[in-house]
Amino acid sequence: MLPNRRLRSLVVSVFAASTMLLMRIGHAQHTFEAKHQETGFQAIDAIMEKAVADSNIPGGVVLVGHNGKIVYRKAFGSRSLEPTKEPMTVDTIFDLASLTKCVATATSMMKLIEQGRVRLNDPVSAYLSEFAQNGKEDITVRELMTHYSGLRPDLDLGESWRGHDTAFQMVMREKPAYPPGSRFVYSDINFETLGFLVEKVTGTSLNDFTRENIYTPLRMKDTGFLPPAELTSRIAPTQYDEQGRMLRGVVHDPTARRMGGVAGHAGLFSTADDLALFAQDMLSGHKVLSNEAIVKMSTPQQPANAASLRGLGWDIDSPYASNRGELLPVGSYGHTGFTGTSLWIDSVTNTYVIVLTNAVHPRGGKSVVSLRSRIASAVVQSLHLSATKNDELRLARITGYNESLMASRRITSRNGYVKNGIDVLESHGFRELGVTADRSIRVGLVTNQTGVDSAGQRTVDVLAHAPAVELVAIFSPEHGVAGKVDTTDIHNSKDAATNVPIYSVYGEGDANRRPTSEEMARLDVVVYDIQDLGVRFYTYESTLGYFLEAAARAGKEIVVLDRPNPVNGAFVQGPVADAGRESFVGYWQTPIRHGMTIGELARMFNAERGIGAKLTVVPMEGWMRGDWFDSTGRMWINPSPNMRSLNEAALYPGVGMIEATNISVGRGTDTPFEVVGAPWIDPVALSQRLNSREISGTRFVPIRFTPSASNYAGEECGGVNIVVTDRNALDAPELGIEIASALEALYPAHYKITGLDSLMLNRASLQAVSAGQDPRRVAEEWQDEIEQFEKVRSKYLLY
Repeated sequence: MLPNRRLRSLVVSVFAASTMLLMRIGHAQHTFEAKHQETGFQAIDAIMEKAVADSNIPGGVVLVGHNGKIVYRKAFGSRSLEPTKEPMTVDTIFDLASLTKCVATATSMMKLIEQGRVRLNDPVSAYLSEFAQNGKEDITVRELMTHYSGLRPDLDLGESWRGHDTAFQMVMREKPAYPPGSRFVYSDINFETLGFLVEKVTGTSLNDFTRENIYTPLRMKDTGFLPPAELTSRIAPTQYDEQGRMLRGVVHDPTARRMGGVAGHAGLFSTADDLALFAQDMLSGHKVLSNEAIVKMSTPQQPANAASLRGLGWDIDSPYASNRGELLPVGSYGHTGFTGTSLWIDSVTNTYVIVLTNAVHPRGGKSVVSLRSRIASAVVQSLHLSATKNDELRLARITGYNESLMASRRITSRNGYVKNGIDVLESHGFRELGVTADRSIRVGLVTNQTGVDSAGQRTVDVLAHAPAVELVAIFSPEHGVAGKVDTTDIHNSKDAATNVPIYSVYGEGDANRRPTSEEMARLDVVVYDIQDLGVRFYTYESTLGYFLEAAARAGKEIVVLDRPNPVNGAFVQGPVADAGRESFVGYWQTPIRHGMTIGELARMFNAERGIGAKLTVVPMEGWMRGDWFDSTGRMWINPSPNMRSLNEAALYPGVGMIEATNISVGRGTDTPFEVVGAPWIDPVALSQRLNSREISGTRFVPIRFTPSASNYAGEECGGVNIVVTDRNALDAPELGIEIASALEALYPAHYKITGLDSLMLNRASLQAVSAGQDPRRVAEEWQDEIEQFEKVRSKYLLY
């Protein structure tokens, strides 16, 4: 069994870390057609021949595998131009450069993770104690493997140094250039560190471990570090070194060379045939790694709000992903090497593309970025790959709108038009309510001011005048039927337009938040139509759960009219609520930002909590999971008195989470949830600390404000205005613990952090933040349970 680990929100979340994971697991069941003919690869021939003729490369080998077979394998040009000219052969051995990272080091790490000897979310210092110095104590194994550690690109080569042990000491002394987890920085130091980690945990050299656990099981006979002298004649030379000697069989990378030729980031040599064995094992062999481990390393593992998608050692969609070409889906993965090498694997089409060149020969300065991309696209065209309709839909989730993770190529907004559940119900003649020509039904409606149709009519009025429908009761949630009251003292009343009684289901105590058995007895059907916010502690979700329970007990039908998740349904973020802590601000064990609509939640609550109500969800038409509310074409109606804009809704999962501590979150100002403060806060100091953290999607402006309500009403507060710079990069729950962590560090005598758990409902996170743990590391620990939740969630998604 593979230990728990973090999956990486985007964006997806652009592809829901969950969506891609499910697709990977199911790839073996996909059906594809390949209409390959022997003459189908002429385009690749032409591309490579032109690259040689234009002196872009001395030569190269291209190998293509598809459906378990090698369908193309050919050498071009020359293996060597200087000091002698030699023809290229298909068995030429190449310096793989950074392909070392994924083939050797990342694979070794996954072996250790499979065996439970290493955990992805552990700090690196748990295995290399010396690594904790100079601000690196919270850098995790995952951050190294995804290049989100904040370390600079490479060790200093300006000074004269040599040796494996010297490099080790230099790496241990490194200081992060950026806060760990804050940005993608491709760094050789990350994988140099991982190489040292493999050696420390296994007690053997990286050279020996990879040979015994990867190359030998796969019969990769020409692969390894430090190739023996008898293979020199088959090795493609790279470049003249600092002493004017042509490097042949000696690693090209200067840092790896100084380290003795064996390093976690570079130094591996191999052939196209050997890499084909490796790639095929990644697709279907599983001799080295289990399918579960391959899924882990080849799906997004970076922070869920990050723009560059990285697996564990593998590239998925980042500025370095050019060798994917224009036609292979984002769901594929690969890597490149500086010397002119690349490997790209696509489990969706069961294809891999290997391009090996020594483009740096003889004097460097050549780029093969365009060449790799054109070859990958030519492979797709040559094979005439076509997917089944089901797979086309699955691919659309990856390459189109921002599924659970986000990347630079994703659509971030659109001008849509969504028909809400009430509009669909009207267009269907209310058939979902069970009305017939000879049968009328008594309806109880759970609604508030957000329950309106596209014409602006209240759902109350629509149902009151619907044929064969008798609206006999209206139930109002927190804030009342008009959504303007911010108190628990809400009394029953009557609707002025329809004279239908309004029963408040919000007040002090559990009993006042549920319908009575007498009220339910008068009904045939309960209809629920309220705009939710997509946040666990927004109480309309608990009200939904309570009516599901009441309907089940009374044997009544319940119909939920679906509405958009205003902060989109693609991102799943924040801690999952602890088991056994269900309450009015946490109806079930969901993350704070669950990425579900109210109709999808109803389906999940009804099944997973064993409620068993007679539930019907009337879905929307035209909504996509990546839609923020501004993409729906619908009117914004404040769902509660202090939720006045989509910007506030985007911040609410984080700022709302920390509201139960002793700070003001702007209630009683014009911008609730966009400001945070207290009388004892120095606004400049807090803004500087938060800005220094480089929190994705936000900046902080020091301000003073005086709230007229809630905490510190009438008192001047110092604090920050939170500016959302990129809502798709924002992980709001993580933002919440960043703010809480900063306040705890700056004002330990004033800040009462224990209140954080009132809405977060995750004791482990409270303890970690209280202990001073880095907030990004705390957020990483959420991902194990998020992954499990996403598997459950997937069963109930409607869109």
